Amino acid sequence: MSSTSDYQSICVMGLGYIGLPTASLLATKGFKVTGVDVSQKVVDTINRGEIHIVEPDLDILVKSAVHSGNLSASLEPVEADVFIIAVPTPFKDGGPDHISGKKPDLSYIEAATKKIAPFVKPGNLVILESTSPVGTTDEVVATILKSEGHKVGEEVYVAHCPERVLPGRILIELVENDRVVGGINEASTKVTVNFYERFVRGAVLATTAKTAEMVKLTENSSRDVQIAFANELSMICETESIDTWEVIELANRHPRVNILQPGPGVGGHCIAVDPWFIVDRSPDCSNLIRTARQVNDAKPNWVVERVKKCAGKFKEPKIACLGLAFKADVDDLRESPAFDIVKQLEAGNVGELLICEPNIREHSDFPLVAVNVAVKRADIVVLLVDHKEFCGLKAIDLSEKVVVDTRGVLK
Repeated sequence: MSSTSDYQSICVMGLGYIGLPTASLLATKGFKVTGVDVSQKVVDTINRGEIHIVEPDLDILVKSAVHSGNLSASLEPVEADVFIIAVPTPFKDGGPDHISGKKPDLSYIEAATKKIAPFVKPGNLVILESTSPVGTTDEVVATILKSEGHKVGEEVYVAHCPERVLPGRILIELVENDRVVGGINEASTKVTVNFYERFVRGAVLATTAKTAEMVKLTENSSRDVQIAFANELSMICETESIDTWEVIELANRHPRVNILQPGPGVGGHCIAVDPWFIVDRSPDCSNLIRTARQVNDAKPNWVVERVKKCAGKFKEPKIACLGLAFKADVDDLRESPAFDIVKQLEAGNVGELLICEPNIREHSDFPLVAVNVAVKRADIVVLLVDHKEFCGLKAIDLSEKVVVDTRGVLK
């Protein structure tokens, strides 16, 4: 068995919201890191010491890592002691006969594994950090490496260590959070635990690969179910002309109640996607998880109908849509309910849209305007994301406006 103290070089496959922070953090810890991405633009940006995503302090970390010579980006993998796969795992259309209609798309993991296979050598460690359906580490990563002639579990160690960080706090939580590590066998688990203990301050908890995969899916599915309750409650309160947020605030004064906040839906690459991985794998045992997903997926449509109803009061309505990202103070639009709502309003020709997203400079689908311009010109103000730029809006800014507040911040 290899000693992880000998591991000095790392190849990170995927330089997105998890891969780039991970690669730059490891580089500043003294590892020699090569980050691999399919985008030439991303590779060139990073090699200039710049970033292509929004995350607090990431620009400083990447610049330091690149200038130190410990981080470089490439279109192709290189030989390394440790390979970390941090590529997307979206879902795809499962077709009309599929129970949920949502199937995991593992093509990115498959492609990344096949790409590194020629560079893997005895003693290496291959870690899947991408959130994955149960069985992916064994059935995809390990199987592909075996097919390429590697003695997996004996000479090449394979494990799953799911990321569990919050956008906006990624650099802190990569180090501070506890990590769950599961290898395809005991030797792989031990080697991987030792590796993470070199840079993680939180506890590194050992288990099996399948358990580690299920833990991550459980974390996100649990939150999805809780948010679905809050979203369903918000729709019920609306029909009764009751303030949802007051109801939740008062109910949460009960010592054993902790209701989450509703919103326009659920977005992001994790909570909006991962529950479908459980449903796809165990369709007969996941009725609650599937129903919660359906509730949250339907919430944007409900918001659109509210806006249409308001727009019907104006001859030529001007609608300020505040936010496109999936959560506050990030630029991440993946699975964003806010983005979905704006697209539906545009497709329905509901009115003139004044779209504001302060965390991105431009978008190919929509012209963007500043928040003060959007609010000043609008008849209807639809708050979709609780960015800090929007939470400071005052009553005088919104006087004589129709307000649709999906986040409960414009009281």
